[in-house]
Amino acid sequence: MAKCDVCGNDYPMSFEVRTLTGDTYTFDSLECAAQRIAPVCEHCGCRILGHGVAVEGRFFCCAHCARESGSGLGTEIRDTVGANS
Repeated sequence: MAKCDVCGNDYPMSFEVRTLTGDTYTFDSLECAAQRIAPVCEHCGCRILGHGVAVEGRFFCCAHCARESGSGLGTEIRDTVGANS
């Protein structure tokens, strides 16, 4: 068994995640994995579990948050995949 890096649970079905930077983490659940490695929206603070939106090196959970963050960020971003302009 391996201990979760977030909650410390010693769980027989834990799993490892290896990042491109070479870091290795052990988790007992997707919830703990998200808590440790998922990025945070710079506007609302929620964990970005889907694709999210990256604008000028900043990360947001959606186009709305990108637009609301100011500086004209995200004015051309749409949340709809495959929509015609």
